Amino acid sequence: MNSPYGTRWLAVCIVVAALAAIGGADVPVASVIGNASQDTALNDDSAHERILWLRAEIARHDDLYFKKAAPEISDAAYDALKRELVVLEQAHPEFAQNSVLGDDRSGRFLTYRHRVRMLGLDKSYTEAELRTFHGRHEKQLNHADLVYVVEPKYDGVAISVTYENGRLVRAVTRGNGTEGDDVTANVRTIRSLATELRATDTDGSANPIPDIVELRGEIYVSFAEFGRINRDQEEQGSEPFAHPRNLAAGTLKLTNPEEVAQRKLEIVFYGWGAWESAQGEPASQRELHTLIRAWGLPGLEHIKLASGADELWMAVQALGRERSRFGFPTDGAVVKLDAADLWEALGASDQSSRWAVAFKFAPARVRTQVRSITLQVGRTGVLTPVAELEPVVLGGSTVSRALLHNREWIAQHDIRVDDAVFLEKAGEIIPQLAGVDTAARPATSKPYEFPSECPECRTPVESLTGEAAVRCSNHSCPAQVRRRVEHFASKACVDIDGLGPAMVEKLVAKGWVKDIADLYRLRREDLLTLGGNVDKSTDRLLAAIERSKRVELWRFINGLGIPRVGAAKAKQLAAKFGSLEALAAVRAVDPTAGIDSAAAESVLEFLSDPRNRMMVKDLVRLGVEPKKQSAASPD
Repeated sequence: MNSPYGTRWLAVCIVVAALAAIGGADVPVASVIGNASQDTALNDDSAHERILWLRAEIARHDDLYFKKAAPEISDAAYDALKRELVVLEQAHPEFAQNSVLGDDRSGRFLTYRHRVRMLGLDKSYTEAELRTFHGRHEKQLNHADLVYVVEPKYDGVAISVTYENGRLVRAVTRGNGTEGDDVTANVRTIRSLATELRATDTDGSANPIPDIVELRGEIYVSFAEFGRINRDQEEQGSEPFAHPRNLAAGTLKLTNPEEVAQRKLEIVFYGWGAWESAQGEPASQRELHTLIRAWGLPGLEHIKLASGADELWMAVQALGRERSRFGFPTDGAVVKLDAADLWEALGASDQSSRWAVAFKFAPARVRTQVRSITLQVGRTGVLTPVAELEPVVLGGSTVSRALLHNREWIAQHDIRVDDAVFLEKAGEIIPQLAGVDTAARPATSKPYEFPSECPECRTPVESLTGEAAVRCSNHSCPAQVRRRVEHFASKACVDIDGLGPAMVEKLVAKGWVKDIADLYRLRREDLLTLGGNVDKSTDRLLAAIERSKRVELWRFINGLGIPRVGAAKAKQLAAKFGSLEALAAVRAVDPTAGIDSAAAESVLEFLSDPRNRMMVKDLVRLGVEPKKQSAASPD
C-alpha cells in the first residue's frame, strides 16, 4: 500500500482510529483519517502542524469542559485527541513538550495552592489495557497477586477539602493541579459535609485526627436532584441542563452561596494529598475508606477488592453492570493498588499517579435517523428545536425524540433532516445526539434552516444579546399562553385539578383565556358548550379553580412564571412581601432582606412589563387571597 504519508503515519491513523472506536468517539476519527487524503508525504513540518493543531484543539476543549462546564464532545472523543497527540509526540520527540492538566480556574475566585499537587488519572478502555496496567506493576514491583481496590468513578468535579485539627478550613478545585479556585463558601452549603471531623467512632473508639489533611473527592449532583432542577428549568422556560456533571461544575462556580445552596450538591471522598499527623498516613486505600466513614464524612459505596488480573477484570465488569442502579452519575471504575507503601515505588508522571487508572465504560449508543426537526414554544417564548427520531431502544427504553438545544447548536453540529445519527444518554438520563454518520448522508442533503417565524403565531423570531436562545416576541402567542397556564395550574404551583393540557388548549383556542387571571373569569354557561354531558366535570373544574384562590402565597408567585424564579425563590419572595398586593406594588427589592440578587432582578424585570403588573392586580380584584407565610423555606 502506497500511503502519501508513509507507513508510520498510516500506523498512527489506524491506532488512533481503533482507540477512538473502542471509546465510542464520534468526532476525532473522521478528522484524523481525513488528513491522510492529502497528497504530500508526511514530514517534520506536517507532523509539527498536526501536533500544534491538536494542542490548540485540546486546549479549546479544556476551556469548554473545565471553565465553562459546556463540553462539545464526549470524554472518549477528547481522550482520542490526547492519545493521538501522545502517539505523534512519541514519533517526533523533537516536538514533544510537557503536557499539562486542564485548568478549571475561573478568575472569579481567589486561588489557593495545594500542599500536595492534585493529579488526574490515566484512562483505559479495554481489557487488554487493564491487564497491561497490572502486568507493568507485577514486573516493576516483582510482586504476584497484587490487591486492588475498585471504586465507582463519580462523574462530577474534583475537589480538595482541607481540615486543620479536625476543622474544615478550605475547599479548592483542582485548578491546574498546582493551585485552584477557593470555593469554600460554596462547599460549606453541602449538607452532607461535616465541618468538623468526628473524634470518636460510633463504637466509642478514638479516631486519629491529623494536624492537617487534604482530603480529595468529588462534588456531584444526584440523578434525583438533576431531574428536579431540570423540571424547574422547564417550568421557568429555561433550557434544561444536558448532564449532571455540567450542572455540578456550573453550580460550584456560582458566586452566590445562597444560590448554590438551592441546588443540592453532594460530595464524596476517596483520597488524600497532604497528611501531617503524628499517627502517620493510612497504610492502604481500604484503611482510608474506613477512616473517612469514622470521621462522619461521605464515603464511597460499592467498593470491590480484586487480586490479580482476572479478578480485577471481573470486578470492573461487575461494577459496570451494577452502576445502572446507582443514584449518582458514573462513567467508569477507578482501579487503585491497595497497599500505600507500593505507591511511592511506582511514582507518578507529570499528570497522574502510576498506581491508579480509570477504566472508562463505553456509553450505550444506538444508531437511528432524524425524521424531522420540530420546534417547541415555551412560556417565555423560547423556541427549542427537537429531533423527531425513528424510534429506537436505548438503555431499556424507547426513544423517539431528542433535544437539539438551540439554533447555534444545530449549525455547529450540522444536524440535518434524514441524517443517520448516533444517540447516547447523557448522565444515563437524557437522550442526546452524540454524532452524525456523515458518510451515510444523501448527496441531496441540505443544512437545516432555522425558521425566521414562530411556528405557532408567525411572529418574526428574535435573539436577545448574549443569549443563544431564539424567541417569539409575541406575548399573546397561543403556545406561550398555553404553557403559562399549564405551569400556573400544575401541582408545583396552584394545583387546579382538571386543567390539563387538553382543556387548556380548548380554553385558549376559544379565546376565553388570554392570561392566567382569565381562569377566574370563566363562566359555567360557556364551559357547558364544550360538549355534551359535561355538567359534573365543569362543576369540578370551577370548584378547583375557586379552591386555588386560597393556596399558599409562594405557590402563586411560583405560578406567575417569573423567569429564573422557582419554588425556593418564590418562598423567599412570599416571606418578604406577604401578599400579592405588596408584590404588585413593588418598585425595588432589597437583596439584603433575604432575597438574592438574581431573584430581585428577575422580579423587577417581570413587573416592569405593564401587562404582568396588571395581571397580578387583576388576580387580587378577582378574589385571589393566598395564605400568608411567615418565613421562607429553603426546600
